[in-house]
Amino acid sequence: MDRMRRPIAYGLAGLLVLLQIPLWFGSGGLIAMWQLKHEIGQQQVENRKLRERNRALEAEVVDLKQGYEAIEARARHELGMIRRNETYYRIVTPPAPVSRH
Repeated sequence: MDRMRRPIAYGLAGLLVLLQIPLWFGSGGLIAMWQLKHEIGQQQVENRKLRERNRALEAEVVDLKQGYEAIEARARHELGMIRRNETYYRIVTPPAPVSRH
């Protein structure tokens, strides 16, 4: 009788292992779930960065719509514009000499 139980027990153990494979390695398995959680965490970090960037851009748009100073500052900084009757001085530093060793 013991000889019949042993193969059945091995067969059941093998079946249990086969049933566990999709649980661990399948498309809806635990490993896939852990990977998705990791990807979600990365996406949340990226979303936070983009939200901060959007807030800064929104504030800049509001400044540009409301204030002449913001437009003037941006034109001066990005385009190098100057006002009438202003004198513009450009200071150029010479390049560092090349050392020859």
